[in-house]
Amino acid sequence: MSAKSIYEADGKAILNYHLTRAPVIKPTPLPAQATHNPPAKLAAIQFHDGDNIEGVLDTAEATFPFLLVPGSKFVAKPDQLIKRRGKSGLLKLNATWQESREWIAARANKVQKVEHVEGALRHFLVEPFVPHPQETEYYININSVREGDWILFYHEGGVEVGDVDAKAEKLLIPVDLSQYPSNEEIAKGLLSKVPKGVHNVLIDFISRLYAVYVDSQFTYLEINPLVVIPNKDVTGADVHFLDLAAKIDQTAEFECGSKWAIARAPAALGMSAASSNTGKISIDVGPPMEFPAPFGREMSKEEAYIAEMDAKTGASLKLTILNSKGRVWTLVAGGGASVVYADAIAAAGFASELANYGEYSGAPTETQTFHYARTVLDLMFRSPITQDGKVLFIGGGIANFTNVASTFKGVIRALREVSPLLVEHKVQIWVRRAGPNYQEGLKNIKAVGKELNLDMHVFGPEMHVSGIVPLALIPGKMNSSIKEFEG
Repeated sequence: MSAKSIYEADGKAILNYHLTRAPVIKPTPLPAQATHNPPAKLAAIQFHDGDNIEGVLDTAEATFPFLLVPGSKFVAKPDQLIKRRGKSGLLKLNATWQESREWIAARANKVQKVEHVEGALRHFLVEPFVPHPQETEYYININSVREGDWILFYHEGGVEVGDVDAKAEKLLIPVDLSQYPSNEEIAKGLLSKVPKGVHNVLIDFISRLYAVYVDSQFTYLEINPLVVIPNKDVTGADVHFLDLAAKIDQTAEFECGSKWAIARAPAALGMSAASSNTGKISIDVGPPMEFPAPFGREMSKEEAYIAEMDAKTGASLKLTILNSKGRVWTLVAGGGASVVYADAIAAAGFASELANYGEYSGAPTETQTFHYARTVLDLMFRSPITQDGKVLFIGGGIANFTNVASTFKGVIRALREVSPLLVEHKVQIWVRRAGPNYQEGLKNIKAVGKELNLDMHVFGPEMHVSGIVPLALIPGKMNSSIKEFEG
């Protein structure tokens, strides 16, 4: 499972579309709606470097007609995985479209500091303002663990909700959905502090929300506040999800991609197909899902390239640039090993010099490994040549099923292509690997090191997984008593 955060607008679109469509696990107290939800009113407005701000906002008006309905009031906010936006002054509430537009224009593409993180504001969400009294606000969270899915519910919501983990009522939904709780058990487990007049509508909403959570492969879903306004209708209340944070399982795209897409299609958002933000309409009549980087960390084109590769394979390919001018670079196999190497480099006193963090694992092909290694090496050569040279760790633990010899063929191809630059930049290469066919892989890479006259040290499982780190970084640690792989 690869749990990835998504835009709030995308999460709300999926919920709005599928709440009446995803099959509930057990009957709820309310009858199914005779009609599906109307199109969601979600104006996602994105800016890029160099954009004409007013031009983008003019396009938004044409794309989302609901913005120009007379008398409408809206909420405007950045949609970039920013927590506690209200406390950071990043919410414009109960505003006309013109007021919202001016508020966005004053912040679009501008650098904003949120707590200790700085980043440019490029992605905004505008949606209708829902007036409501404080006592109608609730909190709900669903998150996945090994044993099943926890539902957390608290009878108060909003920015001052506090430590909900400590005070929310909780209900574990087991993996075996035949044991899904009854309506009475949901009420008893989650709604003991909620007025009974809205129990039925909340039980119905929770069951439908969980059905969407399962059917659309969410791994985390938080709504705060969830607003439930009593009415005289047959349902007893109107439900609004005002603020949402969500993660979905990226590896489920082959199964759920069409569900994610159709919920975010122009028709589901009250738009014409020609007015789509990106212009990208897939065969499923909707745009492919986007997975934004955390606020303050805009993806470089290299990171985006590896992320795109990762999304198209069952293997795992991850890359994050920490310090593009750093002297210490890694090509590490395995998620656990990547953590161990980063810790070992920091423990050796070189955290400030660690240039990248990432991994390749899950049996990538030779070609995939080549492109991954080539990307890392290209980045390494962009940093200045230094008198002390650079250090490249090609490491990993003991592979379970990844063919070491095969993946090393991809690494070797990359080393061959850039061998003159490795010498010019005075790169020391330290290799440690074990697992299926590791002897062949180490033998081949050692032979290439000698052939290309590279400064290379090669070790097998007799060396601790990160034992090469102090040997490479701390003067005097490497001596004649330490034996390298002989082949």
